[in-house]
Amino acid sequence: MDEQTLDSLADMICGDGQGYPVYRTGSDLTRFFQRVGFSNFRHDGSTRKWWTLDVLKQLSDNNLKGVVLRLADPREYRGNQEQVKQALSKLNEILMPEGLKVELDGVKPSLRAITPQFVERDTEPDLKTLPPPAFLTLQLEPGLGEILSDRWEQTQRCLNTEAYLAATIIMGSLLEGMLLSVLQKFPKEANTCTVAPIDPKTGKVKHFAEWTLSDMINVAHEADWIDFDVKKFSHALREFRNLIHPYQQMVVRTFPDKDTCEISWLVVQAATNDLARKLK
Repeated sequence: MDEQTLDSLADMICGDGQGYPVYRTGSDLTRFFQRVGFSNFRHDGSTRKWWTLDVLKQLSDNNLKGVVLRLADPREYRGNQEQVKQALSKLNEILMPEGLKVELDGVKPSLRAITPQFVERDTEPDLKTLPPPAFLTLQLEPGLGEILSDRWEQTQRCLNTEAYLAATIIMGSLLEGMLLSVLQKFPKEANTCTVAPIDPKTGKVKHFAEWTLSDMINVAHEADWIDFDVKKFSHALREFRNLIHPYQQMVVRTFPDKDTCEISWLVVQAATNDLARKLK
């Protein structure tokens, strides 16, 4: 690993400052490396950060992998969900330049290779018109496939008759219906995302019925169900969907037109087809 990556890992292991799940004293550092499997490293009373960095520099890549996996292990935080989520988020921020991402399969952490991406695209990619998915073959809840298929057709009819506000509202409901159906099919993937909404009273992930459309979009992107460009446009559609409330429309003074709806429709088609592929 690059020396800068090791430096950031040392910061996380020590836990100094904000953004880290736990703070470790000198004796805690010794016990941490013992839990990884290294009993020969004992903190000598020197500066914790430099001692930890020196230890990391002595380790092979395979041994460093053990350190990273221990930092992501829920047992390291005694099952505290907030600390586990914070650890995963911080670790993935540190590991992205190395082309790595840590994930949890139940309670077992693992590493996988990714393509690092730091800069958002300056220009939006073209979205081509796509055919509707075969809703009735997606094994959705009984009756849901028929409803989504009908709303797809209603959206097109609204566009054809220039009922743009109605089209926008139906698009939003169609997107939300598809997102919720995927959440319910893959609850483990959804609930382990770092952006999954947490109930402040219980410290646990909220029930899906309490998720906002914004929550669903963010989780769908982190879970790789939809692409970044689709996520970005979906949030714009979500804001237009809120125009279903007359006072909201009066306040923002926004009136969807043909161009707005055509862009939104392409986004819904892309998102729906991405989610349909996940369901299949």
